[in-house]
Amino acid sequence: MVFVSKKMKKMNEGLDKEKFYSIVEALNVLKEKSSVKFDEGVDIAMNLGIDTKQSDQNIRGMVSLPHGTGKKCVVAVFAKGPKATEAKEAGADIVGDDDLVANILKGQINFDRCIATPDMMAMLGKVAKILGPKGLMPNPKLGTVTMDVKGAVEKAKAGQVEYRAEKAGVVHAGVGKLSFGVEKLSENIKTFIDAIQKAKPATSKGTYIKKITLSTTQGVGLKIDLSDLR
Repeated sequence: MVFVSKKMKKMNEGLDKEKFYSIVEALNVLKEKSSVKFDEGVDIAMNLGIDTKQSDQNIRGMVSLPHGTGKKCVVAVFAKGPKATEAKEAGADIVGDDDLVANILKGQINFDRCIATPDMMAMLGKVAKILGPKGLMPNPKLGTVTMDVKGAVEKAKAGQVEYRAEKAGVVHAGVGKLSFGVEKLSENIKTFIDAIQKAKPATSKGTYIKKITLSTTQGVGLKIDLSDLR
């Protein structure tokens, strides 16, 4: 027997679990059903018709949301000299080189995004096995290995979101807070979906976007009508 809390029962009242909602409808329902005292995050999950066992279908990238995510992003930068100064002036929270590597080896990983200049990559090899599994290893394809430290830091601080397909071909991301309002959240969501559509692998066959679900931190998941995207 599955136990359902009173709060969850209240959230589910009047909801048609089989219904497909437009993005605007779903956001209005999520806002109406929110019963917590904090500003809930809004999350998107996209089930894609890709085979992640194939390296050329294992999609990963970055997308800048027009209204950010509403979350503070703690940024660490591996750089020396003028580039270290550039990182600090751009708003990086942590800047270092050998000292930062030493802290990571001690288990001190108190950041959400890691950026590095190309000359730092040999040094980062020492912590690749630590940062890699956490999705924090700088990557040229993601724009996190770059000489444009200022630009990379500013994008991270402005609410740039990383996406990466899981084994089952599902992509998850936070796309804002309920307090943003329906219009801003809709723009963020459509921007994210558009980025995923453009990232479609050339070798992907059949239906690419199979299912989209929107949910809040502690709320229900609502299925999105894919025809609303056209």
